[in-house]
Amino acid sequence: MMIIETERLILCQLTPSDAEFIYELLNTPTWIKYIGDRGIKNIEDAQNYIINGPAKSYQDDGFGLWLTKLKTDETPIGICGLLKRETLEDIDIGFAFLPEYTGQGYAFEAASATLNYGYTNLNLKRIVAITIKENLHSIKLLEKIGLRFEKNIFLPGDKEELMLFGN
Repeated sequence: MMIIETERLILCQLTPSDAEFIYELLNTPTWIKYIGDRGIKNIEDAQNYIINGPAKSYQDDGFGLWLTKLKTDETPIGICGLLKRETLEDIDIGFAFLPEYTGQGYAFEAASATLNYGYTNLNLKRIVAITIKENLHSIKLLEKIGLRFEKNIFLPGDKEELMLFGN
């Protein structure tokens, strides 16, 4: 189901049929380095990730991480969406794109549209984001979409310090 359409992109719900793409994305070096190894070692793991992650979030929260694909030929290029984490007070935005689609403005386009959707369609008053300090590309994008650094935090059970951005 399509959620957001922009000039060049379509953001829609992930389904188990997107498992090959998710397997590829979650095993890119940048995902592993900046987001972490999610243990997706085969297509079945990727299907389970979709079912127990984004699909469950759509059902429970009415939003989640959405497949981001090119409008021209529907090539999947990344994910972008909103997350309700038990460990954060506010809804946060998340995104990740295949390396060959970075630096072309797709992440900015998807993230801007996602923020707008959150404020307009979901009536959210505040959206936050978290990232590690080494993820300079994400930090730059978060600032470009209007989020500002607020403080460093540790999520429960996590040893790595995160930067919290908010609006």
